[in-house]
Amino acid sequence: MTPTAQSRTPAPARPERLSRPANLAELREMIGRESERLTPRLRAAARYALDHPNEVALNPVATLARTSKVAAATFIRLAQFLGCEGYSDLQRLFREPLQHAGKPSFPQRIRHFGGEQTLDHPDDPAQVLQAFSQANMVSLEHLRADAASLPLQAAIDLIEQATLVHVVGLRRSYAVAAYLAYALNRVGCPTVQINGLGGSIHEQASIASAGHLLIAVSFPPYAGDTLQVCQQLSQRGVKRLALTDSIFSPVAQGADLVLEVNDAELLGFRSLCAAMSLAQTLAMGVAFSKRSKQRTGSTETFETVLEDIDC
Repeated sequence: MTPTAQSRTPAPARPERLSRPANLAELREMIGRESERLTPRLRAAARYALDHPNEVALNPVATLARTSKVAAATFIRLAQFLGCEGYSDLQRLFREPLQHAGKPSFPQRIRHFGGEQTLDHPDDPAQVLQAFSQANMVSLEHLRADAASLPLQAAIDLIEQATLVHVVGLRRSYAVAAYLAYALNRVGCPTVQINGLGGSIHEQASIASAGHLLIAVSFPPYAGDTLQVCQQLSQRGVKRLALTDSIFSPVAQGADLVLEVNDAELLGFRSLCAAMSLAQTLAMGVAFSKRSKQRTGSTETFETVLEDIDC
């Protein structure tokens, strides 16, 4: 008996096509904004493309499919969803930055470093220190290269506009969160750290309300309690600034602003240099903004304005 149309399983609906972005920065923003509308396969393709921009720029779709383990047709559908005519049109967005910078992307450099660098004597602390130092330099080089594209001023504005700032970061992110809470308080920005001591993380978060800001710091494998605090405070109307590794990070989903920062990894240990530098930049940015507003028209220099701050 021929199955009826009613008995057939309907094909999943494809997400509605968007308007083509003008450049790679707009593309990244669009993917972050629309990520929840992507199917799991499209999301995997998008994440691989953003993590490996040079591979997209320089390789045909068949090669990209082999290296990424994502079907070529998926990349083509992703391009069409993003408003491009096809994969070649998508490539043009990724090729444009190569005209201004010849260095490989951060994930490629780190992956290459992690794959090629070996420790002949892992029991030699000096060799381990040399390897970590090299990995940290790569992280900071990437952060410096991307500084102009990070929404730093928007992040500083969010912090200044909040009546109270809450900072959460657990596991390896704890050190960054603790420093950021300390530094923001030192520059006159009321801040509390949600640290979960005594198992009271949800009680600590419960004091947050509309008008406050949550700064969530989290990196893979993403602490479960941090994600729960993000959800808890989102339901209370609290704005969120996410410091994380990717726009696909769970703490980035639903965030008002995302600052992406990637640290080097060596033998399972992740550096904190880039993340800590970003935290210091936010604190100094808030300090200088506050002091400059207080001294409008003053002839004081940047160093003079901040001379009494010791973070």
